[in-house]
Order: sequence, then structure tokens, then C-alpha cells
Amino acid sequence: MRVGNGAATQVQLDVYGEVADAMIQALRGGMPQHPRSVAISKVVMPYLEKIWHLPDAGIWEIRSEPRHFTHSKVMAWVAFDRNATQIAKAAENDEDRALASHYRRVADEIHADVCRSGFDADLGSFVQTYGSKEVDASLLQIVLTGFLAPEDPRVTGTVAQIERTLMQDGLLLRYDNERSVDGVAGHEGTFLVCSFWLADAYVLLGRADDAARLFERLCDLCNDVGLLAEQYDPKDGRMLGNFPQAFSHIGIINTALNLHRAVCPALARTSSELEGA
Repeated sequence: MRVGNGAATQVQLDVYGEVADAMIQALRGGMPQHPRSVAISKVVMPYLEKIWHLPDAGIWEIRSEPRHFTHSKVMAWVAFDRNATQIAKAAENDEDRALASHYRRVADEIHADVCRSGFDADLGSFVQTYGSKEVDASLLQIVLTGFLAPEDPRVTGTVAQIERTLMQDGLLLRYDNERSVDGVAGHEGTFLVCSFWLADAYVLLGRADDAARLFERLCDLCNDVGLLAEQYDPKDGRMLGNFPQAFSHIGIINTALNLHRAVCPALARTSSELEGA
């Protein structure tokens, strides 16, 4: 978003990880690497290295003061992790190998920072922002991006805390509206893509039956032509927010594929190895 929206001037660190992850998955899918992709990363990544430690507006584009969102830091890690892997795989000289090693060191630094500052030992869970006690559905990306393994107790603890505090009639809020830091007044419904993320996490955690049940619940919300909105109000039984919403439909596609274990994007995404690239 560049004009006409409050997010136009925001810093959102997560976007760098999303782009890097998309690029590496495209390579995995057989798309040839374009020389410009490497050139772009050599411009963008030094900039991210300078700013990843700063607070930002996060994936939800908060309108209050910037914070150190755990999800944003995780996605900054994704950017360096994927670029390190991509450059190492295609390295043709010592300069390329040195750059890949440097990005790996930065990724390790971010990983340590998140595990140190984004995890609350008392809750047994990662938290929305450094030092807070609240959780956020975006923390599910910790397992979905391969930041930590599904069997890691910090992952299972985070999923359990999200289920305890953000579940509403079997669907997920993106965060606790009563304690929101988003700077926007009022309440909202369950955020549909977050429930798809939870189903994807269930797949990785070996909870296939839970994943299937949640997926079927979400599919039942589709209207007569198979469309979903951004949110759903379980109390009033109606769609809320943008309609149709691309985020929700990306979620339904990914979860359908994840449930079909032979074609499981979540399993592919949790490994940064460039198989076949």
C-alpha cells in the first residue's frame, strides 16, 4: 500500500521475509533463478540488516507506536535464512560464499534475539511483542516458517496458549481485542486466515484430525459461490471486513494442500533447502 492508507508510511519488517520465502519456494517449484533476484537481494538485505532490530508496525499494521513484534523478527530471520541458502546454493566464487556465510550469521543473531526476548518462560509461550504477556495468531508462523521444529516445547506451548486465549467458538482472533495495541477502537470478529494457520500448524504437529475438523468448519463458512470475507462473527453468524478477502482464500488453498500430505506446502516451507533448484 503506497497511498490512501495509514500503512503507506509504516515500517513492516515482515514483508522482507515474505518476499524471500516466496522466491525460494518458486525456485523449489522449478522456476529458474533470474539474475535480478540476486541483484535485488544484494540491495535489500544490507538495508534489512540495519533495521531489523528496530520496532515496527507489524503484520497487522498497528496505528499506535511501533513495537518489537516477535512475528516481525521471525520474518526478518526468514529473509536472511532463505537468502543465505539461496546464495550458497548458487555460489560461484568466494565472494558469494562469504556473503552466504554472513547472512547465516545474521540469521543466527536474529534467531537468538527472538528466543531470548520473544519467549515468556512463565507462560511457556512466545508473546506478541518483546516483554508483553499477550499472544498473537501470527506467532503460528514460528513453526510454519521452520523457525523452530514442531516438536519443540516452545512451539507446542505457544499453540496451546493461542488456543486458550484467542479461540472463539472454534475460530481464532488475531489477538485479544480487549488488550489490543493496534490503536483502533472497537471490536472485531475472528480473523479467518489465522484459523487456517492454526490448521496448518496442527498438520505439522501431527494433529491431523484437529486440522481436518477446523478446515471443514472454515469451509462451511463459505457463501453460496465459495467466497470468504476477512473475518467472521460467530455470535451473529455473519461475515465481516473486506469481502472477498485474498488472505482467507490463500489460507483455504494452503490448508487444503497441507492436509493432502503428498503435496504439503507447510512441510516444504519449514525447510530452506533448495531441493531440485
